[in-house]
Amino acid sequence: MKKIITKILAVAVVGAMGLAMAGCAGSGTDAKKLTVEEGKLIMATNAYFPPYEFYEGDKIVGIDQEIAAEVATRLGLELEIQDIEFDSIITGVQSGKYDIGCAGMTVTEDRLQSVNFTTPYATGIQSVIVKEGSEIVDVDTLLAGDYIVGVQQGTTGDIYMSDDIGDERVERFNKGADAVLALTNGQVDAVVIDDQPAQAFVQANAGLQILSTSYAVEDYAMCLNKSSEELLNKINETLAAMKADGTIDAIIEEYIPSNG
Repeated sequence: MKKIITKILAVAVVGAMGLAMAGCAGSGTDAKKLTVEEGKLIMATNAYFPPYEFYEGDKIVGIDQEIAAEVATRLGLELEIQDIEFDSIITGVQSGKYDIGCAGMTVTEDRLQSVNFTTPYATGIQSVIVKEGSEIVDVDTLLAGDYIVGVQQGTTGDIYMSDDIGDERVERFNKGADAVLALTNGQVDAVVIDDQPAQAFVQANAGLQILSTSYAVEDYAMCLNKSSEELLNKINETLAAMKADGTIDAIIEEYIPSNG
């Protein structure tokens, strides 16, 4: 799986750069004066990506929300979450409307042209959902055929599939749930999406299954405006401390138990 190896290597390089920056983050301006609105950490997300972000009633919860909230607390900031279309997150961060984008977001070369990323805090897998009994039995079959693939617009599933099979075979949707609905209705032959949301969608929709072969492996990180280097350093330092003291692992374990 060349795609898996190349993406791990690319993220490893970015992560090493982030750790180097984090080492000098212990001093400088108070974090409260480094954000869009003093005293707040404004986070842009797309809250339809369980277990990383989703609604419980009218409240956004999940892995990303809890990690960002803990980062904000440790920096003496109040977290404010804005739920927007996924494809608008980088643009909003780039324009200075939001401090961070945190939405199960993968580091890619294209995104690095627009924003900076923190060190990774979680690992994700791109999985393929098909109908039970589908003639698509593995990723190679999917890529080699003329099947139509549903993706959430602007995600890495969109980017990778467009590169591998061409735009003419990719159907884009604003939400992952809309892509899955299209699969159940026969409008697409498969859906490529991160594994944890994929599992939730399959559990909620009878007659669907996830292929046993993964499409890609990638790491998740927060994105920041390229001018926010000091805030980036402070967040990297905080993430490193949260990793060292077990906070990040505990948050992930709460939503994705290691015992299944």
